[in-house]
Amino acid sequence: MIDKERNFDEIIEYYKSRSTQRLLKGFKAQVENFFLNNIELNSEDFPVIHSVRSRIKHPEHLRDKLKRKLKNGALITKENLLFNINDLVGVRVLYLYQDQLHNIHDEINNHKNWKIFEEPKAYTWDPEAKAHYETLGISTEVIETHYTSIHYVVSPNNDSDSITCEIQVRTLFEEIWSEIDHMINYPYETDSIACKEQLKVLSKLANTGTRLSDSIYRSYQEHKSKVDNQTD
Repeated sequence: MIDKERNFDEIIEYYKSRSTQRLLKGFKAQVENFFLNNIELNSEDFPVIHSVRSRIKHPEHLRDKLKRKLKNGALITKENLLFNINDLVGVRVLYLYQDQLHNIHDEINNHKNWKIFEEPKAYTWDPEAKAHYETLGISTEVIETHYTSIHYVVSPNNDSDSITCEIQVRTLFEEIWSEIDHMINYPYETDSIACKEQLKVLSKLANTGTRLSDSIYRSYQEHKSKVDNQTD
């Protein structure tokens, strides 16, 4: 185990090299710009996307992940790093209303300059959210952590370098919970029982906020339709 961990320094140096970072940052920019400039998702009157965030994984966070992979029996080398670690590049897409999700899902699946490297997967604790995701054909796993998000992994069509990008799609309320959970539980889970219980409560509040937002959005659309019909 110790000898294998010594290879981590070599992997990290390869990861930090100018050529590797140029490759990763180039694909990150391509994916991020797609969401920022997509006409279907960014109409002036009622944009589907609220905001987009992106990052390249920090080298020390990569080291932690390599250790976890090794404990699980996966041997990562600098030769297979870009292929086997799928979240070196991360793009997060935030939206407000669940009714908007199908637009984002369709645009990701139909984009011409990348291919789906892994089929999308949703994570949630809420059975109603699970049912909603599955109407889109998204495989869904119910988990106990109260994390809610959909993960897509895409790679360039010309994947000679086998790089990937993990796209996380979730509502703004779900993002608030995720940010607080990440601060407390990443890269190592807290042992505070109080924090764990409070995060569960916050997750339920975030879920309630999303559902209320959905109700407001549908009420607005219904009202707008009535006004438009009266005008006609």
